Amino acid sequence: MINDQDASLNPVFPRGLRVLVSGAAGYIASHTCVELLNAGHEVAGFDNLSNSSRRSIDRVRELAGKPLRFELLDLLDKPGLTSLLKEGFDAVIHFAGLKSVAESVEKPELYRRNNVEGSANLIAAMKAGGCRRLIFSSSCTVYGEVKRNPVDETHLRAAVNPYGGTKLAVEDMCFALGRSEPDWHIALLRYFNPVGAHASGLIGEDPRGIPNNLMPFVMQTAVGRRDKVRVYGGDYPTPDGTGVRDYIHVVDLARGHLAALANIDAFAGAEAVNLGAGRGYSVLEMIAAASKAVGRSIPYELVARRPGDAAAVWADAALAKRKLGWSVALGLEDMCRDHWRWQKNNPNGYADQ
Repeated sequence: MINDQDASLNPVFPRGLRVLVSGAAGYIASHTCVELLNAGHEVAGFDNLSNSSRRSIDRVRELAGKPLRFELLDLLDKPGLTSLLKEGFDAVIHFAGLKSVAESVEKPELYRRNNVEGSANLIAAMKAGGCRRLIFSSSCTVYGEVKRNPVDETHLRAAVNPYGGTKLAVEDMCFALGRSEPDWHIALLRYFNPVGAHASGLIGEDPRGIPNNLMPFVMQTAVGRRDKVRVYGGDYPTPDGTGVRDYIHVVDLARGHLAALANIDAFAGAEAVNLGAGRGYSVLEMIAAASKAVGRSIPYELVARRPGDAAAVWADAALAKRKLGWSVALGLEDMCRDHWRWQKNNPNGYADQ
């Protein structure tokens, strides 16, 4: 076991752990599966494929050159989860969940049932199977309206939409569990804005319908699927008037999960850690960098602000470096280059196959 101060800056990942990944076919999860397999872990994954493609699993296997067991399974299937976890796993990395802010406003009960009740089902199955190590895919949305930058883990949590509320509720469930049963080791990874793709261009972000996030919309515009990027608000108190966010390469983020796994026994009960780059880029900076990667200007227009959008949010990632030995290695140019390679090679995402 290690403490906050003695985590190696280049941790040696424990090898041969048996890891279960929920939501394994998703964007961040698929990249994490590649890293887990490359690090020598035995990986099993499940997903209900409601917002992902089985093809991502096939491509993970291709990239890693190793087997990845996959089960079609839903978080609301209690018997299925219990049966799977009773097979015996060393740790669970929990990505599965609905993730659209707009949809969560329209269907809050759906989000509560799937994300919160589903997570409770998974934890119950872990208890039944004797697994006490959990890494949860949380989000900076738990901070709500940000009062100060950079945002550290002590910032007040106050989610402003049902999606963020589900992340907050699962965090609270984990905090309570850690207090009542101290043999649990739970890492709550609050990450900021993942972008980019695997350098091979074989796996990447493939949102269903109109993208909720900036970079998929930018790259779908570049490839001709959208006419222009709508930039919401050009009058914020930022250097160019557009919103500023902390963007992190998805491969860096995946490696953050490996660092959490390597140091999971240092988590006493449940503890939260930010995963971010520790700096912000504006919307116009992101469009300019994407245009450079694409080799031509990506059209955009300024439109009115959206309600609830903050002017600027970026992470204080110091705790991740101390506790996990982790920090970002890939910059803005890498993010845009790799995201464009994925989109150019897969104009319609996994649907191209």
